[in-house]
Amino acid sequence: MTCADVQRQLHPYSDGELEVNRHLQIEEHLAKCAACAEQKKQLRSLRAAIASPSLYFHAPAALRTQVQRGVRPVVRGWRSWMQLAAVAAGVVLLTGISGTVVMLLSRTGPAAEDRLAEWVVASHIRSLQAGHLADVASTDQHTVKPWFRGKLDFSPTVPDLAEQGYTLSGGRLDYLVDQPVAALVYQRRSHAINLFTWRGSSTEEKAVQVLARQGFHIRHWQRDGMIYWAISDLNDQDLDEFVRLFQEHS
Repeated sequence: MTCADVQRQLHPYSDGELEVNRHLQIEEHLAKCAACAEQKKQLRSLRAAIASPSLYFHAPAALRTQVQRGVRPVVRGWRSWMQLAAVAAGVVLLTGISGTVVMLLSRTGPAAEDRLAEWVVASHIRSLQAGHLADVASTDQHTVKPWFRGKLDFSPTVPDLAEQGYTLSGGRLDYLVDQPVAALVYQRRSHAINLFTWRGSSTEEKAVQVLARQGFHIRHWQRDGMIYWAISDLNDQDLDEFVRLFQEHS
């Protein structure tokens, strides 16, 4: 079972919806793969956050009494009204949960940044396993860029930086915060650079931020409505030069 197989089934696995054999296969994979195990841990953390009592609003007793008074006169069509109310309540609940997820993933600040940095590191480590670095392996930007057509709702910028010492080696479709993102792969000598990019929720410009996690150097910024996260085991100077060149040629 590959990492991609496990990633697609983490949600039903966590919900106990898989057959026993498939469940055991995923458990065996998680015991050996640190990157996928980290994804499982993050999923559980997100679910725990969503289940937090602080996120739920309890209606005051006065509102309940008012609703009950308005319902009592309704005799004919009672069952249909209750079914409609149940459907409406379900819609409200789903909307609330969806809004909560978006809120948790779009919050700014250290907690959100740390959570996203963990996902970026896990995806980078997973990509370094044999055969996982690129879905389309090419040094030609005119091959890599169109490969994403139909797979994403945007067209990623793919500059050619070979003359500056940063060679494009391919790209792949990856997943961060439960959404598909473009992962561009560049090489600097024997070092791989993963550049993750996806559409932001605003056109706000954000300067380059510097992070380090688990021995990897990370840079992230927001520009022209797009979010960028670059990660590598390159030294800080080389990674900063890559970011500068990428921005200049984008």
